Amino acid sequence: MFDHMMSRRTLIKSGAAAAAAGMLAGCNNDAQAPTGSAGSSKPTATDGDAVELQIFAANSLEKAMPKVQELFTDETGTTFADTQFRGSGDLVEQMTAGAQVDVLITASAGTMDDAEDGELVDPDTRVDMFVNDLVIVAAQDSDITIDSLEDIVNIDGNIAIGEPGAVPAGKYANQSLASVGLYSDDSGANGVYDASIADRVNQANSVGTAAQYVSSGECVIGFVYTSDVYRYDGLKVVYTVPAEAHSAIVYPGAVATTSKNPDVAQDFITFCMENEDALAIWSQYGFELAK
Repeated sequence: MFDHMMSRRTLIKSGAAAAAAGMLAGCNNDAQAPTGSAGSSKPTATDGDAVELQIFAANSLEKAMPKVQELFTDETGTTFADTQFRGSGDLVEQMTAGAQVDVLITASAGTMDDAEDGELVDPDTRVDMFVNDLVIVAAQDSDITIDSLEDIVNIDGNIAIGEPGAVPAGKYANQSLASVGLYSDDSGANGVYDASIADRVNQANSVGTAAQYVSSGECVIGFVYTSDVYRYDGLKVVYTVPAEAHSAIVYPGAVATTSKNPDVAQDFITFCMENEDALAIWSQYGFELAK
């Protein structure tokens, strides 16, 4: 299932950009001289007043995102505050409570809709960035086999599923279970589990926690994204959930209305989707660019 993944590419620092920055600094004795060319489409930072971005990103981006941020820092000088990786619903709640944010990336269109409805992001900057697959994982040494969603009824042990109010992967999982009569709400948000699995579902506060439940042995299977298999050791995919069983898994990104540097925030989103080395990193961790 991973044949579509791109091979890992060497992360190349932009020596040309650094050289250009040095030349400009040498032409101006002012300590505040810009480090990038005037009129450049790339974001620039000024000495002593470098731009720092605060990113709120879906938990499943936790491993790939810092590597892409490092590339962006190398190329532009822009740095990043302590990036928050949480369930998408939790991120929106934090923003509603007043958190200052530059970029929001969620793991579902619905949570970004909530952010847009709450005027937390600029709708004109919203773009679908990535797509992912929903899979069922088990421990690497497990002999569990699953040929259909109905098979989980016969699995002996607990099932890790994200809490659907905060974790889009949990909502997608519930939608999939509803498609075979194991959850009572087709939306995946407000139903109950069939009696055959109800007492075996362990709800997790993030998709990463669901993966950890399986890798630690607390649960024998779990619903996570393909990308989570790259994030945690000791996991293997035992079933890929059919795409038609749940809503499309899309990661929208947008510039937050509280951003103090909206132009640089927008440039970072564009960088994530267009820079060749950044794209190689996303692919390495199981993400595909949204069409």
